[in-house]
Amino acid sequence: MRKKVAFYTLGCKLNFSETSTIARTFVNEGFDRVEFNEEADIYVINTCSVTENADKRFKSIVKQAQKINPDAFVAAIGCYAQLKPQELADVNGVDLVLGATEKFKIIDYLNDLSKNDMGEVHSCEIEHADFYVGSYSIGDRTRAFLKVQDGCDYKCTYCTIPLARGISRSDTMESVIANAKEIANQDIKEIVLTGVNIGDYGKGEFGNKKHEHTFLDLVKELDNVEGIERLRISSIEPNLLKNETIDLVSKSRAFVPHFHIPLQSGSNAILKSMKRRYMRELYVDRVAKIKEVMPHACIGVDVIVGFPGETDAHFLETYNFLNTLDISYLHVFTYSERDNTEAAEMDNVVAKNVRAKRSKMLRGLSVKKRRAFYESQIGTIRSVLFESENKEGYIHGFTENYVKVKTPWNPELVNTIHDIELTKIANDGIVRFEFVSVCSQ
Repeated sequence: MRKKVAFYTLGCKLNFSETSTIARTFVNEGFDRVEFNEEADIYVINTCSVTENADKRFKSIVKQAQKINPDAFVAAIGCYAQLKPQELADVNGVDLVLGATEKFKIIDYLNDLSKNDMGEVHSCEIEHADFYVGSYSIGDRTRAFLKVQDGCDYKCTYCTIPLARGISRSDTMESVIANAKEIANQDIKEIVLTGVNIGDYGKGEFGNKKHEHTFLDLVKELDNVEGIERLRISSIEPNLLKNETIDLVSKSRAFVPHFHIPLQSGSNAILKSMKRRYMRELYVDRVAKIKEVMPHACIGVDVIVGFPGETDAHFLETYNFLNTLDISYLHVFTYSERDNTEAAEMDNVVAKNVRAKRSKMLRGLSVKKRRAFYESQIGTIRSVLFESENKEGYIHGFTENYVKVKTPWNPELVNTIHDIELTKIANDGIVRFEFVSVCSQ
């Protein structure tokens, strides 16, 4: 009987790309992959430790697996597994915990799959996480997440990522292009580039600090890969998003006019306390440059509320800054203390109810910004890539500049690109449209 394996991924696109790669390893070794809510012999949970909630969810996911099959072997991998391996190993039902370098060799640690009385831990010192493992994920038939970089050399005072993933290092250009071609051969229309700090691409490409390629070089090369209709840059630091890259995207064959740029605070005083590598003035310049060459571009923003020392005045500075910026939506994170970070030791802690109130205000602003952006696109001609799910009788898709649209379910539209005219915003906030052409790709 072939053994069955199921996966659960917490956190970011990077985790999804790595889960997918690890899952392919299992399949190559003769396992059958099943959904996490199905009975399996092994349950692998890829953890995240960016937020407090991701930590808390781990225990409930383990319980979910045990409920389906009490005899199943449960393995924990990923960021939380690197940061707090013993904490995970102590969770009832966990048999194996693998850190940053060990997770890609999970098959080697499985033995006979018998349950352990205590969770077994294999976790290196993070200084040893200095080699690169390329990954890509295929979530559905329409898009793939392609990992191009891992780790981070930044020292932001709130962040555990360098402790969980190690130093900044990159895939070789040759490997990235090969992976992109593999994805293209599977009739996937869109690739999303992902990493911890993708603008730092090139560093560590040869296992040291030698630098042959840059992120701009990567963008140029990927734009020439045949068979990929769309390329999308995920989150990129404002100080690493150069004008040359913005110009290239504006003239690109495949790169879409959509940027996600972390800000974290609109107050220079808080940015300094966070040890971010820019001031708000640089952020204004980046947004202005994008809008100058791509007026229809979608710009998403990450922002943290309730950082230690953030007064009402600092928060209002952030709110007003974001309100005046020509951006399209926000991802709002409520600050949570993380062990072994500078910020966790800082004075002037913001009360949790204040953090929650500020978070709610910015989420409200995000709704306004997205609505205004969608309204600005009504009457324009865009191209949409349709997704593969039937959601309550509708098929959804995203335009190249990340406007979400829907139309009554039609399976023939799945994984095709069509030109459309955006006509109105429905009551649920999703945009309706008329087809401009019937030719699909």
